[in-house]
Amino acid sequence: MFLIDMFNRKTTMPAPAEILPGRPGEIATAQDHALNARPLKGPFDERLETAIVAMGQFWGAERLFWNLDGVEITAVGYAGGTTPNPTHQEVLTGLTGHAQAVKIVFDPAKLDYRDLLALFFESHDPSQGMRQGSDIGTFFRSAIFTSDDGQLAHARAAADTYGSALSGAGREARITTEIRTIDAFYYAEAHHQQYLFKNPSARSGLKPSGVAFPRSSEI
Repeated sequence: MFLIDMFNRKTTMPAPAEILPGRPGEIATAQDHALNARPLKGPFDERLETAIVAMGQFWGAERLFWNLDGVEITAVGYAGGTTPNPTHQEVLTGLTGHAQAVKIVFDPAKLDYRDLLALFFESHDPSQGMRQGSDIGTFFRSAIFTSDDGQLAHARAAADTYGSALSGAGREARITTEIRTIDAFYYAEAHHQQYLFKNPSARSGLKPSGVAFPRSSEI
């Protein structure tokens, strides 16, 4: 019974009374990106846009995006929850509501947001609910956190496209990716930033479904 209760807690979003209080100030993080030495928090040129996605453990997800042509900066952090300025340990309790997420600052003249969405969907399994393989918890859920109505529309269309691709491949599971607009992204601690660049032999955590995103589709 204890194991069942523990599993249910990890895979169920916390009730309002359970939410950890967090803190008013930001937690310490890295100043610069480990690969390109650019300031992790900017300021960024006004031509750049931001995408925020969650696809399980954030180390491998960040590495997926940092070498793409058109990407200015990547950073890992926490998004989609309630607790302000959470720590990694607080997020892993499941009592902040946050997912481990990646922030991608990119140049839309070089990299289309829809191409980022295509890579996102085919690089993990978006039908897993509150988990990615053996990584279990609300903080490992699949999510796209959008910044405006345009991104929201593209994200919903991409989910429909990939859902059809999964069905066409004989997969019965439905897309469980959370898609919504949010205001806050909280940067994770310094040692989590670009972790797989600093520790290349560490586990990436990405578990693709094996189904390619149909990039010829209009999404």
